[in-house]
Amino acid sequence: MADSTSFIHTFGLNHDSAPLAVRERIAFNDEQLIPALIKLSEDTHSDEAVILSTCNRTEIYVRNESPTSITEWLQQHHHLGQFDISQYLYQLNGSAVAHHAFKVASGLDSMVLGEPQILGQVKQAVRIASEAGTLGPMLDKLFQITFSVAKEVRSQTAIGERSVSLAAAALKLTHSVLGNTSDQKILFIGAGEMIELVATHFAAKNPQQITIANRTLERGRLLAERFKGQAVTLSELTREIPLHDVIISCTASHLPLIGKGMIENALKSRKHKPMVLVDLAVPRDIEPEVGKLSDIFLYTVDDLGEIVQENKELRQAAVEEAEKIISVRVQDFIHWLHTREVVPTIKKLREHADNYRRMELEKAKKALLRGDSAEAVIEQLANSLMNKFLHHPTQALNQTHGEHQQHLIDAAHKLFIRDQDS
Repeated sequence: MADSTSFIHTFGLNHDSAPLAVRERIAFNDEQLIPALIKLSEDTHSDEAVILSTCNRTEIYVRNESPTSITEWLQQHHHLGQFDISQYLYQLNGSAVAHHAFKVASGLDSMVLGEPQILGQVKQAVRIASEAGTLGPMLDKLFQITFSVAKEVRSQTAIGERSVSLAAAALKLTHSVLGNTSDQKILFIGAGEMIELVATHFAAKNPQQITIANRTLERGRLLAERFKGQAVTLSELTREIPLHDVIISCTASHLPLIGKGMIENALKSRKHKPMVLVDLAVPRDIEPEVGKLSDIFLYTVDDLGEIVQENKELRQAAVEEAEKIISVRVQDFIHWLHTREVVPTIKKLREHADNYRRMELEKAKKALLRGDSAEAVIEQLANSLMNKFLHHPTQALNQTHGEHQQHLIDAAHKLFIRDQDS
């Protein structure tokens, strides 16, 4: 019987294995995930599947006995043509999948070491897989333990302390380029969790103005009201961009929202007053060519990551503590998998035993109805059950030889002959 740990696999890339230009090409947004999961399961014959896609990583978790087609599927799904994605991908199998998932959810594998948002993103990925019908018992168990591990790491270590978030890094960058935030007008594009986090950091510095630009005006208004700002739609970007000093964007758009021409026109209107643009989206919201313009300071999520690394060494002790917790919980998961392997055998043993019990019990009842003595019936019942239970083990021991016989002898002692019986 194959070891069930060999059936779970992870294929993925992250901020360490692939540059932003590659990550954005294989990113999935939430609307794509359910159809993608269904197609992944069908095309690759995967029994279970979960896709995790964030600005820093795209990972596919599958239960599959022969997963060689996963990379090819990813290549075809994103229409990559001759571009070879395999050079950026990592593949993990068995217990390494559990170790990786636990590290990811705990924030140990993040660009921002210890950042808390990733746990919510993993939970969302699992929810979507459940909706798609691709979350089976093995991956469900893996991620339930994952959530428990992440909580344990957060509560028992200092992994999240002194962490520099991307939001704080964005604030630090704009301050270094433009000076006091209180003198700036900030335009946030999008109204998701990341924009909400960044806007909270900037609002604390009391900027001159905060504007939220979003596809749906109502959602933008709800966020703008929190920060005493105003809301506009994405169709108003051409008018709004020249009016702001800092543009921070993070949407789920498939194509860039801000191009070089739009910023060139904005600079003319501003008489080339400098602007800071922060693109936190993957795929990117701002065309990379914008960064080549004079008086424009364009930063991507990877640029902010370099700032974030500054405090990494301060949390190294916490990382070591977290790794100890993760190692123990990996063994718990592997033990659970191995326990699942013996369940079918235990079920068959019980079925055989129950068949013997019913057969002999029926004979005993008939003997009692015939008037046989209870003592004789019980004796016959006990002897018959003993003979039936021991028939196959005894036959196997007698018919094998050499090394195989010794294995069976050892197994018989372990299964049936206790020390207290001898």
